[in-house]
Amino acid sequence: MEHFFATCPRGLEAQLAAELNATGATQIEAVAGGVGFAGGWETCYRANLWSRIATRILWRVAHGPYKKEDDIYRLALAVPWHERFPVRRTLRVYMTAIRSPLKSIDFITLRIKDAVCDRFRAETGERPSVDTAAPDVRIHAFLTDCAATLYLDTSGEPLYKRGYKFASVEAPLKENLAAGILMLAGWQPGMPLLDPMCGSGTFLLEAALMVHGIAPGLARKFAFFRLHDFDTALWQKLLVEAEGAKKPRQPQPIFGSDISQDQIERARQNLAAAGLHECVHLERADLLERNPPAAEGVLVANPPYGVRLEEQAWLTAFYPKLGDALKQRFAGWRCHFISADTQLPKLIGLKAARRTPLFNGALECRLYEFRMVAGSMRKKQPV
Repeated sequence: MEHFFATCPRGLEAQLAAELNATGATQIEAVAGGVGFAGGWETCYRANLWSRIATRILWRVAHGPYKKEDDIYRLALAVPWHERFPVRRTLRVYMTAIRSPLKSIDFITLRIKDAVCDRFRAETGERPSVDTAAPDVRIHAFLTDCAATLYLDTSGEPLYKRGYKFASVEAPLKENLAAGILMLAGWQPGMPLLDPMCGSGTFLLEAALMVHGIAPGLARKFAFFRLHDFDTALWQKLLVEAEGAKKPRQPQPIFGSDISQDQIERARQNLAAAGLHECVHLERADLLERNPPAAEGVLVANPPYGVRLEEQAWLTAFYPKLGDALKQRFAGWRCHFISADTQLPKLIGLKAARRTPLFNGALECRLYEFRMVAGSMRKKQPV
């Protein structure tokens, strides 16, 4: 039994815990920014292959108290790193600290690297090289005020990099955050879904992967391939299972539009890379003028946040028009917008049924839900 920690966008810990439970994980414990769990290597492989929410799956290799830098060095030196990965693999140490009394995080990072290299040299006569740009092995250290934990990253590239997206936009939404928003919105395969500001198509692609039972990690590689004791036969078994879980691809009630034809083409390219371009309906349309594609459904969108002054002015004029368009045309729809702009609920002229705190990277956001009901645009009675 090994212990792991899965990181995720803050606000999606409950969804991640449910996913990990489905992979067979035990001792599941959600904390801010991730979920700790226990399991064998099959559970670890499954979590990497199937989690739509996790950012990384970290394998815990050491944990202990500390008071000074030397305590952390000794903790790292005690790990048999040569049994974890080959000396020819390049490495990098990443550090996260909360309330640590130690003065220099950079110095601690260096001491952990020294301990890893010293242990390799003592055991093998050689030491691994450091690569800060694209390391083969990522060692993560997490410090609290009194304890240190060391992890080996089993994922490599962040798990939101599914391996399908080639065309991006200026402010893309991470795939795992998009998947979490779909879950929070209560969307289920078969329900009509619309993203009327689709950009490069992140919401659409995540929904199409869910509908067709496609494991989000099926088209990519993982860091656990580079570790000692990688079980190739077990991994091949899981891949065969994942291939067998895929459903025949066919058109779905998933709709995307954008005011920019260039964005539509980007979304089409990304869907085509996943072989899902014929499953999603794309069109160029202005959200303020378009009609809903069905009598009821779920709308999700990631509008601009108004970081720049010119965006703020545009959004101040846009939000009231958006509220009017939703009231006039989208009765029967549950509409969800993720935004860091606190002016959105004030200017849109609608009462939010729910506000869910989420983080888009380091940016604190809210997922606003507006339930559009028939008759919300009542005609004024004649005086």
